[in-house]
Amino acid sequence: MNDAFNNPVFFASFIGALLFTAVSAWQLRGTGSYRWVLAALVVYLVAFAITSVVNVPLNDELADAGDPAKIADPAAVRDKFEDTWLAWNVVRTLLSTVAVGLLARALVLRGRDSKAARRPEHSAPAAGSI
Repeated sequence: MNDAFNNPVFFASFIGALLFTAVSAWQLRGTGSYRWVLAALVVYLVAFAITSVVNVPLNDELADAGDPAKIADPAAVRDKFEDTWLAWNVVRTLLSTVAVGLLARALVLRGRDSKAARRPEHSAPAAGSI
């Protein structure tokens, strides 16, 4: 399993999501979108921590079990690994989904702020109009 994910594309997206969210939070400080992006960053950091503290060590433990073709009782190895890994993977998935939702909300608010900034607040009616 580790071999499938140890590549530059995976690491760029895994680390990039965290870094780009942090950069966005920094750039949007002082705006209405900031708290939403900051919340997304916190939620994503929790998902990142779960990955680092729970899922990666479980992956390493599974890899340390050896070649699946040579394991005497692969069902026992799977039973020890699967429930915990799946449960925490669901948590990571939900957290990542919440983070994307928070970023989407920030984007909507940012769009509204930009639109409002371009629109004049009180425009006088044109001469001769009712």
